Amino acid sequence: MIDRLGGLEGLRPIVADFVGRLCRDTMIGFHFRDVDQDRLVELELQFAAQMLGADVVYQGRPIAAAHARHPISDGQFARRTTVLRQTLADHQVPADIVKVWLEHTESLRTAVLGNAVLRHGGGPCDHPGYGALVTEVGADGQTIGQTPDK
Repeated sequence: MIDRLGGLEGLRPIVADFVGRLCRDTMIGFHFRDVDQDRLVELELQFAAQMLGADVVYQGRPIAAAHARHPISDGQFARRTTVLRQTLADHQVPADIVKVWLEHTESLRTAVLGNAVLRHGGGPCDHPGYGALVTEVGADGQTIGQTPDK
């Protein structure tokens, strides 16, 4: 797959664009405020290249360890995936490679979210009503009916 993208040099602009979008994103960019963007590009490049079949060694920390001190929510993980999907589409990455890349990303959810997954069963917040499905909202905005919490 890496050869179909033009090797490391073909992959580099895709990854650099992706990292730039993450850093500028209004929803999750704050996570990257104090990150060396050039270093992040290199680590993301190594990680993606290895996943796509390149003979490259990923020199970063294990994914769980790298994200352990960051309180990343399920929704933020989903936003990163959306930014990745948009970046790959804009770079016209072939659909089969996009599929593999997104599946690999999803396989990392538990490692990235860490204890958040354990606390919430994969849920996005600490709200006491998390898991309740609101079935009706009155004109005043108050919940009239909902299913039980998880």
